[in-house]
Amino acid sequence: MRRRVAVTGLGTISALGTGVAALRSAMAAGRCGIGPISTIPTDRLTVPIAAEILDFDPSAHFDRRQMLMLDRASQLALVAAREALDGIDLAAMPAERCGVVLGAAIGQTTMDAGYLALYGAEATRLPPLTVPRGMPSAAASQVAMSFGLHGPCFAIASACASSAHAIALAAQMVRAGQLDLAVCGGSDASICVGYLKAWDALRVLSADACRPFSRDRSGLVIGEAAGILVLEPWELARARGAMIHAEFLGCGMGADAGDLTAPSAEGAARAIRAALDDAGLAPDAVGYVNAHGTGTRLNDSTEAAALRAVFGAHLARLPVSSSKSLHGHCLNAAGGLEAVVTTLALREGLLPPTLGFREADPHCELDCVPNVARRASIGVALSNSFAFGGLNAVLALGAA
Repeated sequence: MRRRVAVTGLGTISALGTGVAALRSAMAAGRCGIGPISTIPTDRLTVPIAAEILDFDPSAHFDRRQMLMLDRASQLALVAAREALDGIDLAAMPAERCGVVLGAAIGQTTMDAGYLALYGAEATRLPPLTVPRGMPSAAASQVAMSFGLHGPCFAIASACASSAHAIALAAQMVRAGQLDLAVCGGSDASICVGYLKAWDALRVLSADACRPFSRDRSGLVIGEAAGILVLEPWELARARGAMIHAEFLGCGMGADAGDLTAPSAEGAARAIRAALDDAGLAPDAVGYVNAHGTGTRLNDSTEAAALRAVFGAHLARLPVSSSKSLHGHCLNAAGGLEAVVTTLALREGLLPPTLGFREADPHCELDCVPNVARRASIGVALSNSFAFGGLNAVLALGAA
């Protein structure tokens, strides 16, 4: 028998602000966190916008010694994890039954600074903590060390599906009895010159806005963020009187096994069906979908085709919005942040809008909750994450 899984903690930081309350407020108001880049030099950048975290002062959260050890991605993960774990008495739980599963986030700011020093300034030595700061598992290790969690701790790498895969695997470990508490999700801080130039070379970045599903959409916008969930067995959470935000119902994962960059409607549909099967749900039980919805022409039309294939006539009654229009595409953190958004949609009865929508696209015939948040009482929601390499992860969440 598998255990029910409760979502008992939420934590986030993004261009929409620090904390879950700030995220909820932005969802309700339809406030966009995308704007002109101001935290790095832009003279060499073709695309001048991103979803930056502008009000984040690391010294308010960490002492000087800690900051020496932390890439920005790890800083964001720790801030979100602190919020998610606030009010949970970890001392009352066996530390070896508490684990951390995060999406792998290469310390881009650390690595970019190192490359600049090595190749630009011809430095003969790099800072000694370059490797431990920049390694993909750094954030997961930092969270485990900060809270004394001795259970399994690792990072999952599947590009922009990484933190959704992390949540899925953490939930499976909880419901299988391997963990009694899992800190899961992910973080990403990739707004640095080198990495943005690499994305620019793909010709998928928008120069003005993220407009998913709109006929005039022009591409995605890079963001930085952390989104963290705490998962526990339902009965244990209820026994200790925990606040339960939502229930993890199931997940679907799969590979297109086709093109490295072009998504597959068939592969996405398989992952959605697998999530419904894992949760024991019929398609018409779903009341909302937080789409991957990047704002690129190919991704959005492909995702819409996958949704049509799975939901059929029910799609006409199914709201499908993309919160990336508010907080940007946060890469390895996307699935974690969007799982928090989806949980809030269930808990608050509030569907985030798809901002920037101006004109319907016949290839994306969806109720995308255009421009204005919507009140709706929903019992089941999906969160989609579809990554380069054809790596797909879909999370099914239910109201508590």
